[in-house]
Amino acid sequence: MLTAGQVLANQDPKAARKAIAARDNGRLLDLSARVDPRAQLSPVLPGEPEALEVLRHSAAHIMAEAVKELFPGVKVAIGPAIEDGFYYDFDYERPFTPEDLPAIEQKMADIVKKNIAFESEVWDSDKARQHFTAQDEAYKVELIDALDAEEVGIYSQGGFTDLCRGPHIPSTGRLGAFKLTSVAGAYWRGDEKRPMLSRIYGTAFFDRKELKQHLALIEEAKKRDHRKLGRELELFSFHDEIGAGLVVWHPRGMILRTVIENLERSEHLKRGYSMVQGPQILKRELWERSGHFDNYRENMYFTEVDEVAYGLKPMNCLAHMLIYKSKLRSYRDLPLRLFELGLVHRHEKSGVMHGLTRVRAFTQDDAHLICRPDQLEEEILGVMDFVTDFMELFGFEYSLELSTRPDKSIGSDQDWERATSALSKALEASGKAYEINEGDGAFYGPKIDFKLTDALKRSWQCATIQCDFTLPERFDLSYIGSDGDSKRPVMLHRVILGSIERFIGVLTEHYAGAFPLWLAPEQVRVLTVTERADAWAREITQALVDADIRAQSDLRNEKLGAKVREAQLMKVPYMVILGDREVEERQLTPRLRDGKNLQPQTLEEFIAMFKDEEAEPLRRLRQKARQRCQI
Repeated sequence: MLTAGQVLANQDPKAARKAIAARDNGRLLDLSARVDPRAQLSPVLPGEPEALEVLRHSAAHIMAEAVKELFPGVKVAIGPAIEDGFYYDFDYERPFTPEDLPAIEQKMADIVKKNIAFESEVWDSDKARQHFTAQDEAYKVELIDALDAEEVGIYSQGGFTDLCRGPHIPSTGRLGAFKLTSVAGAYWRGDEKRPMLSRIYGTAFFDRKELKQHLALIEEAKKRDHRKLGRELELFSFHDEIGAGLVVWHPRGMILRTVIENLERSEHLKRGYSMVQGPQILKRELWERSGHFDNYRENMYFTEVDEVAYGLKPMNCLAHMLIYKSKLRSYRDLPLRLFELGLVHRHEKSGVMHGLTRVRAFTQDDAHLICRPDQLEEEILGVMDFVTDFMELFGFEYSLELSTRPDKSIGSDQDWERATSALSKALEASGKAYEINEGDGAFYGPKIDFKLTDALKRSWQCATIQCDFTLPERFDLSYIGSDGDSKRPVMLHRVILGSIERFIGVLTEHYAGAFPLWLAPEQVRVLTVTERADAWAREITQALVDADIRAQSDLRNEKLGAKVREAQLMKVPYMVILGDREVEERQLTPRLRDGKNLQPQTLEEFIAMFKDEEAEPLRRLRQKARQRCQI
């Protein structure tokens, strides 16, 4: 037996010197792993996504060693690589703070400088349990118990030993550029009833240029944080007196979401959907029948009315199926597309809630398409086109994932195969690239997820299409076929934007709060230089409002520069400046939020210019809707 590093060196010495790990038929190995000399390995090289994951996972171990050395008595929990870096959770006598990070970074640098080898072993579980018990590492013991395996992987570097599957970089000296970025609280295993741990986040790259670029994005992300902008732009707020994860929408925020919701209503009607609405609570028996009670109960709220148990709805599908069942349906009636901007409630754990992107009460742009099996591919493609049109309107690119059957699911193997096949065929017919996300489907069916990429190149999951043969069976949905026999339809669950709250959070960060003209809560602010312009300002503001332009006037006795600055801070797209000349000539001088001044013009000219600019992106969307319309 040779090490993987030796086998790579025999195959390609140049690549072997750069490799940080090896790949054996898709399985990642440490370079020190023992393999058959005849094994056909490939190097994992810097620049590959897998290489970055190995690097960051190794950085988490190095950080844990540094923390253990600096803070005697600290207990370690878990430390994975994540999309943008890594973290490790610690249990200490006090929470860690940002002020602790420089010392930890310095200790990590010392460990890197020593170039200590990562050494892997396989221990039987009893030995591992005894070792971590002796080290007073209760979280590691709990993880070993949860694994319920005869053997576990162990990694050591220097004086630090951890429970881990690996792989890791060959030695600490191979860690490139790294930075600890933040600290946060995190419940052990995400359970609010378990201890609150200190989570230290960091990131690592193979060279300093990449790290510098990433840190610049982090700083930009802080400026764009929708929670910060939500306060500054007076969009929304959260209050402990009300409860965690429950949003209070302020007037400007309510205008923003109303514009989006009205657009959605209009576009759904153009594309052959019918608007419906179901109640907020439904009897528990209905949730038992659907499978939600057995498979989704931990995310639901229940109550009693007149000694009858009810569930507060976490989704809208049940009422939509009952609408379908309200009368006999023919094959000619299908597809039936039912759309609801439905308020739902889900019991999110305290440790995972985050501004608008993870809340307990939110509105979904939910629809259920009930169709014949032969219509399924066309309907899936129609939803994909709908998503594409909206993402182009908002300026998002996206990638696609096909998520397959999870361990916890309902329905027959045959139904899951049919549903997965239908989504796969539609994806292939679309010509769009996609990846397989094993085991991440809904409990009632597989799904296509749309992963949006925002202005900072971050990924967000919003739109989804779920294919469901199971619930139509459970609710005995049927239609009369062309042969006169009763047949079973299939149902698509889908959202275009997903949670309106979450989407507005993502959108706010994407635009850095500077919403495009058609979407801005306040589109025009009329500013006066002196009170001599007040009457003309009121006339202009009223004319703009009458033209369905969201306009306000600022007639305060303040310097013009201060008024302009406030309008810019509120990210108002247009300011209208009125001085003595504008009053005398009955004109106005428009100013853009970026500071550019336009030429003086008449009120009528400004309204015409404004309406044309506002309408252009929506005009393109409506042209696409007409092209795609399947009414």
